[in-house]
Amino acid sequence: MSCLQTVEQLDPLFPYARWSSQLPVLARRYREGNPVPHLLLADFLNPEMAGAIAREFPDSNTEAWTQYKHPNENKLGMAKRALFPPGLGEVTDELNSPNFVNWLSALTGIPDLVSDPSLEGGGLHQSSRGGFLNVHTDFSHHHYHKHWRRRVNLILYLNPEWQAEWGGAIELWDVRMRSCMAKYPPVLNHVLIFNTDEKSLHGFPEPLDCPEGISRKSLALYYYTIEQDSKSIPRSTNYHSRPEDGIAKSAMIWLDKQAVDLYSRAKARFGFSDALASKILGLISKKTPR
Repeated sequence: MSCLQTVEQLDPLFPYARWSSQLPVLARRYREGNPVPHLLLADFLNPEMAGAIAREFPDSNTEAWTQYKHPNENKLGMAKRALFPPGLGEVTDELNSPNFVNWLSALTGIPDLVSDPSLEGGGLHQSSRGGFLNVHTDFSHHHYHKHWRRRVNLILYLNPEWQAEWGGAIELWDVRMRSCMAKYPPVLNHVLIFNTDEKSLHGFPEPLDCPEGISRKSLALYYYTIEQDSKSIPRSTNYHSRPEDGIAKSAMIWLDKQAVDLYSRAKARFGFSDALASKILGLISKKTPR
C-alpha cells in the first residue's frame, strides 16, 4: 500500500487512494491540456465534505473580505486562514500538506512544488451579481518570497445548483487572445488545476448574471518552486482585452493593468498587505453609481 493510500485511512479530507490510482492517466490528460496543461476533475472531494464546506462558506457581509474592485475585476477575497470556518480551514490545510503537494507534483510533472500557507492572492473568493475577472496571466513570483516562482493554480468551486445562464465559467484563451479554447462552469466540487505562466490566459470576463443573494464561490491555492538562482524578472498580473472588447474598454484594461503593476511592485518592495487598498477600493465602489 502506498504512502498516499495510508494517509487516506488516517484523514478522509482528500480521497488519495481514488485519485492516486488514476495518476498515470490523469497526468497524461494534464500534459495534453490545451491551450495550457490543465485538468478539470469532478467530485474532487468526498461529496459530503464538499457539501459541508459549501454550506459554511462565509457571507459577503463582513469586513474580513478584501475588496478587489477596479476596471479589471470585481470580486472579494479572504486569504487569512485564521478566519476560515472549520471545515474550509481543514480542507485548505490538507491541500497545502506535503502529501497533497507530492500528489500534485506527480500529476503536473513539476518536481519540488511547495505550497503557500499564507495564501497570497488566493484563499476564498466570491463574486456577486455583476462580478467579473478579465482575462489575464498571473503574477509570476510571490510578493514576499522573491525566489518563489508561481507554477500551478488549483481552484475548487463551491457553488451548489449553479445555473449555466448565470455565466461565471472560467475561460482559457490562446496566447494571441484570438479565441477561448476551453471553458468550465464553476460547479460544486469541480476543481480546475492548471499551469500558470506568461502563456496561461484565463478569467471570467463577462459580468455574472446570478440572482441577488447568490455568489460565485471558490477556494484557490497556488503552488510554487523555489529557484534561488533564477534570472527571471518578476511579472505582475497582466490583463488582456478580447477581440470583442472594443477600443475604449481595451484602453481601460491597459491603463488599469499599469496601475496594478505599480501597486504590485510597491507591495513586493515595501511588504504591505492588501488591506489598505481594499478599504480605498471599497469606499470608491460605494460612491460609484451602479
